[in-house]
Amino acid sequence: MSDNWDLGKKKTSGLKREVEHCIIVGIIRRDQTNEQVTEYLDELEFLAETAGAVTKKRFTQKMDHPHVRTFVGSGKLEEIIQYIQTHEEISLIIFDDDLTGKQTSLLEEETKIKIVDRSQLILDIFANRAQTAQARTQVELAQMQYLLPRLRGLWTHLERQRGGIGMRGPGEMEIETDRRIVRDKISLLKKKLEKIDQQAQTQRKNRGQLIRVALVGYTNVGKSTLMNSLSKSDVFAENKLFATLDTKVKKVVMGSMPYLLSDTVGFIRKLPHHLIESFKSTLDEAKESDIIVHVVDMAHPQFEDHVKTVIQTLKDLDALEKPTLMVFNKIDLYKERNFDEYLEEEEADDILAELKENMKNTYGVDNVLISAVTKENFDELKEKLRFMIDEQYNIRYPYQTKTW
Repeated sequence: MSDNWDLGKKKTSGLKREVEHCIIVGIIRRDQTNEQVTEYLDELEFLAETAGAVTKKRFTQKMDHPHVRTFVGSGKLEEIIQYIQTHEEISLIIFDDDLTGKQTSLLEEETKIKIVDRSQLILDIFANRAQTAQARTQVELAQMQYLLPRLRGLWTHLERQRGGIGMRGPGEMEIETDRRIVRDKISLLKKKLEKIDQQAQTQRKNRGQLIRVALVGYTNVGKSTLMNSLSKSDVFAENKLFATLDTKVKKVVMGSMPYLLSDTVGFIRKLPHHLIESFKSTLDEAKESDIIVHVVDMAHPQFEDHVKTVIQTLKDLDALEKPTLMVFNKIDLYKERNFDEYLEEEEADDILAELKENMKNTYGVDNVLISAVTKENFDELKEKLRFMIDEQYNIRYPYQTKTW
């Protein structure tokens, strides 16, 4: 007979994943401010937390460009090694930029612990979050493309690095074999992805002639929460980076007017180009949509940088010229952080109205300030969306009588 306190507990199986303790390392370039670097490292720490690591310390160094061998200078590397030696729980160093295979090998040799760069960290998160066959294939392809130029650094035991008796042999041929295996795997994954993409395109064509609205934005700005609120669906939403990898598409009826709403993978600063290439099919949902809803975390101190990242990604996807509505989310947090508690409501409304006008002038598109959690200004959002969707239906079916 089981004890009462065991009732209702979810049984878990498999190996327990141990929490890793890490330090993060970044460089401050001449064109960057200390505030920018702090925000970048905050994001890297959030990525590490999403992957399951606890950050114990940060190291930064002012440099025009990373050191060709060890990324940071010899003095800073010695400082990092001393910290690791006095903190035995540290098992991982995460760098905020991509490392070469040579840099990774030298750093692991010097520090005697695991070295991970930004791309590896993001790939690890994607691999952990991928649920569908399409997402898993996309992640595996990106991992293989990342691995290919770094095989030399990973497989040094197969190379003829030292001469003498016993050191001659097929070492270099062996690494060429490994490269060929990886290239063949990449080719196979690309073919598999093409087949999945064809199926996805067929699905998109079979959705009928409904107007399509795509939610896009930086990662963790509240796209999934907004989709849940608009479509009354149950899309996974969590305060972690890349909570959504697979595009979710829901049919929504606003009044009596139907449309399709899709939630796409979040963008991020310095997203590995392998991932952009691999996830192009997922991002096609934005490219093939009729309306873009660009969601922005208004409460984030660096939201302007996030907007630039999203606009550049949309430009790369040839989706920048589509009808766009900017939705500045988390306005409740923005007011909490920036407004005095004694500020009169009328004055606060004037400030927000001026803010909206400034944003419209800056980005050249209409906008709305909302909170996806408290539903603040949701009626305004729905009205703007309804107008844009109706306009697109009129363009597509100019001679057809609408019933809404």
